[in-house]
Amino acid sequence: MKTLKTVVVAAAVMLASSFVNAQDARPMHEIYSMMVFNFVKYIQWPANDNSKEFVIGVVGNGEMFTTLTNWYGGKPKGTKTYVIKKFKDASEVTDCQVIFIDHSKSNEFEAINGKVKGKGTLVVTDRNGLGSKGSCINFKTVDEKLKFELNQAAIEASNLKVASTLSSMAILI
Repeated sequence: MKTLKTVVVAAAVMLASSFVNAQDARPMHEIYSMMVFNFVKYIQWPANDNSKEFVIGVVGNGEMFTTLTNWYGGKPKGTKTYVIKKFKDASEVTDCQVIFIDHSKSNEFEAINGKVKGKGTLVVTDRNGLGSKGSCINFKTVDEKLKFELNQAAIEASNLKVASTLSSMAILI
């Protein structure tokens, strides 16, 4: 069963990466949405959260918010339900299990990261350098292929655990 999960995640990441190279590439917001959703499957959150919602927040990318809402909003995640929230800026950010910070709002990374640090939030970004500054996962293009960096120290500081399956596909920093 574990091998099957490894193959499924690897296939999803490779499929998403291949979209970036394709002539008729899917929009990046769809690729990011699919990958964020797949990341969630391989992260373990602290067990002390008794809420009924699993919140994915999006800062600055309306298309990604719409895609996540249409594809996953209201769907079950174990005993919880996926709720997608859009935030205009750092001042609006509230508790989330996942927060995606679009490159257009990367200047607010420090403020957003400071608000969610240690609260069991997976911080996902898409701007070079934010992985090493404390983002848990940062999208990066390498040799014209979409990859992702995984900051192990940021993951630990967020009280999260990552399955080795996901770690094995990441650029570890």
